[in-house]
Amino acid sequence: MKIVDFNSVTGGDFPVGIKRLEYDIGVDGVRDWGLLLPGKRRDLWMVVLHGHGARGDQLYTRKDIRETWLPEFLNTGAGILTLNLRGNAWMSPAAAADLHNVLHYLRAEQGLQKAVFCSGSMGGTGNLIYGVLHPEDVAGIVARGAASDLAGYCNWCRAQTRPILKEIAGAICAAYGAAPEQAPDLFARHSAQVHADRLAMPVYLAHGGADETIPVAQSRALAEKLSGQAGFCYHEIPGGNHDAPLHDTQGLQWVMERLQPFE
Repeated sequence: MKIVDFNSVTGGDFPVGIKRLEYDIGVDGVRDWGLLLPGKRRDLWMVVLHGHGARGDQLYTRKDIRETWLPEFLNTGAGILTLNLRGNAWMSPAAAADLHNVLHYLRAEQGLQKAVFCSGSMGGTGNLIYGVLHPEDVAGIVARGAASDLAGYCNWCRAQTRPILKEIAGAICAAYGAAPEQAPDLFARHSAQVHADRLAMPVYLAHGGADETIPVAQSRALAEKLSGQAGFCYHEIPGGNHDAPLHDTQGLQWVMERLQPFE
């Protein structure tokens, strides 16, 4: 892993002490970036992944998310990691490799022991995908308005007429280098529904019942597979749209209460 820049970020709505991390650690040497905000605790970090069309600073630049999520994160005393992760990559193999390497760096250099993933939409989808790819890296997950089976979601988007959904389908196929029918094994490896048994950590799902961007059926299907698991909670918001679960304030506390005690 090669850290090529580690500079302070100042101004705007960025908290004091935040750092910019630039790296070219992926399988193909693509340079990317993220933001680190060290916390009072070195052992605990929040991993916050952005939504489709946003960037690695979304936690700080999108007002509603900043005002709802950031105080919760800061109250835990945890450090906060937000990554650009190749833009609209939907936790592709390359994005997952980048994240895995960054977490390795945080363990070696920043003292990370437990990482809680808390994100929405594409970010929440990435939480679930990474959780089944590398459960050893994930202490808990809060996924809001997420897709739990990327192949099914991509195909659903392809059948819709809204431009944003066509764009999302194209971004998924580009990030994975193939459409779902062309690489079924690859998409299956990245499916939380297919590998629900790997989500043994505390998992909290929230979804709007009237979500027209990522259909609630995506969360309902995963909830059915995880039902009965002590470390699982599903909260559906009746009539809620895609943004409704972004303002759910109980998920992080629920997960934090179920983390194994720190040594």
